[in-house]
Amino acid sequence: MTAELVRGQNHTLPQTRLEIRVSAGSPVVAGATLGDENGTVRGVEWIAHPGAHRLPGLEVSRQAAAGHRLAVDLEALPDEVHRVTVLLALPTGVGGPTRFGATAAPFVAVTGLDGTEIATFTLTGLDAESAVSALELYRRQGAWKVRAVGQGYAAGLAEMLADQGLAGAAELAASIQEAVARSLARSVAPPPPRTPEGDRVRHASGPSDPHPETAPQPQPTAHPPTAHQPTAPQPQVPAHPSAVPQPAAPAHPPTGTGPGTPTASAAPTAGGPINYAHPRRQHAAPPPPPPAAPPAEPGQAPQPVAGDATGWSMDERLYNQIWGMFEDLARAAAAYRSAVDFAESRMGQELDRSLSDPRNRIGGTGDRAREEARAKRDELIARAREVLDRDLAQLAAEAAVVEPALPAAYAGWDNPVWHAHRIPMELPMALRIGDLHLPERTDLRIPLLVRLPLERGIWVDSGRTASEAAALMDTDRLRRLAMETAVLHAARLLAVYPPGEFSVHVIDPAGSAAGSLAPLVDAGVLAGPPAAGPGGVASVLAHLTRRVDLVQMAVRAGAADALPPDLDTGEQLLVVNDFPHGFDDRAVTQLRYLADEGPSVGVHLLMVADREDASAYGPVLDPLWRSLLRITPVADNHLADPWVGHAWTYEPPATPPGSRVLEQVLAAVTAARRAAGH
Repeated sequence: MTAELVRGQNHTLPQTRLEIRVSAGSPVVAGATLGDENGTVRGVEWIAHPGAHRLPGLEVSRQAAAGHRLAVDLEALPDEVHRVTVLLALPTGVGGPTRFGATAAPFVAVTGLDGTEIATFTLTGLDAESAVSALELYRRQGAWKVRAVGQGYAAGLAEMLADQGLAGAAELAASIQEAVARSLARSVAPPPPRTPEGDRVRHASGPSDPHPETAPQPQPTAHPPTAHQPTAPQPQVPAHPSAVPQPAAPAHPPTGTGPGTPTASAAPTAGGPINYAHPRRQHAAPPPPPPAAPPAEPGQAPQPVAGDATGWSMDERLYNQIWGMFEDLARAAAAYRSAVDFAESRMGQELDRSLSDPRNRIGGTGDRAREEARAKRDELIARAREVLDRDLAQLAAEAAVVEPALPAAYAGWDNPVWHAHRIPMELPMALRIGDLHLPERTDLRIPLLVRLPLERGIWVDSGRTASEAAALMDTDRLRRLAMETAVLHAARLLAVYPPGEFSVHVIDPAGSAAGSLAPLVDAGVLAGPPAAGPGGVASVLAHLTRRVDLVQMAVRAGAADALPPDLDTGEQLLVVNDFPHGFDDRAVTQLRYLADEGPSVGVHLLMVADREDASAYGPVLDPLWRSLLRITPVADNHLADPWVGHAWTYEPPATPPGSRVLEQVLAAVTAARRAAGH
């Protein structure tokens, strides 16, 4: 049975040798890009287009046409390839349409070699776009799937290639369009011969074939989740959930968050785009993931396995797996919501057509039309829900396997791994700062991870306008809860850094957070007592500002050995309570400086603040709020993913009632420091 996909929906591919058939209302250029585990196109040799129409496992047309057949052999792709994205673009300079909105909606079908359709997708809703990512084939848990994408680009082929991380995208796009315009390849070469079994003969790798030893490697990037950007398409949000997510973006801006790194959609956190791409490395591709467990019965999905993503270590594989879960949940929910919207729209159109005839408004004709339209709507929604429930059940099964396998840095406070935690000798890849979920299934939680070392500060919003739940709480209780949340984050950071490589400073101008800070103070893990009063605030800020200045100068001069012997070069965290109370103009300027310049040299902010309290400063503090990842001390749906912009509910971390896990972890930090002589 053919799967008729809508934007964001995916479908399992039952075979690996396929054809992708394209039908458009006017001639289009068809191509495909190969992406690694991060979705990155490593170079021009990973792109099949009319001027270079053949890659190992992939062959596209050599001319613009209204119909195309692309041949794909997933087993013949290089091991580093995890995605194949099919691209369509309108040719330029040939007098044809310049936007997809002026042509019939393109239709794409994934078929077997015998022509049997596996999945189809009609790219509706395009307007000013002149290039579009139609669909992608991607590897998930050892199996290949197809996903309907339909992401259009008004700036054309160059923008689309740049969005996939390709350097020199504009030059390549121009060369492709020039080749098409000059008809450098008018004739289509015959397809490779087929074997008696119907399989295409594979071609030997040629000079243009990508090789893991020589292919350009992606450069490292930082990503944080964040404020509504596009997040989605970059994700721009929830990160990871990492400082969520993106997703990315999936493209993001920057900062260190992981899967999910969602982006905060609330206006106070809106800012520049955030990079939610996976961490990139400057060396050969990591080893492949372990094979997925075989399905329990034929036709069933493979049994989930913890750490089945690619990566150099189990931590990295789990990190990438969490990212994949976040992306799958976002797209599954998007497909369901899109199907529901389509069903409602279709019902409305059918009712309008039926009732527009006055003769149908009398007797039982109108009632029957309404009943039939509603029945069709309910059937479509039921089918969509069935698909969603299947996908959610698979993700829930995966989460049930992954959660117990997480290392302490990725685990919730209720995970038993914390009770046996030992301070590590190496810094982990990321840190969990909460959970994310969608209303379609609230018990399916995706960890929100931020990359380490932190690449941006964190703001725990203690204002009553932060969320509906916060508006119902007493102000004092809300601020106390916000500070307790900050303490949990600080404790996690202390627990995952090697002994002596992380210090925590606290500014509590009025001393109002003494109760919340008691676990840190009693354990003796702070760099000094909490700073209070104008003098204490000025002293701590001066100390950290000096450290930033000296390290920056040493780095720029290439004289790291010239730093003063009393300078602590370890990572520093500044926890600020009740900002801006107790801060004069000079202190505010220093805090902004630390927020902007500190992360690059190991000084990070963790602020507990109500933005309304700082309104007297006007827009001068807007850059500060935008530079921080905003989270809340109570559950709130202020984060957005990078693909479709879902409102994700963020659940802050919390220790189990009556548990002494926080005290145990801080005691382990103290013991490790003593053993290391710090």
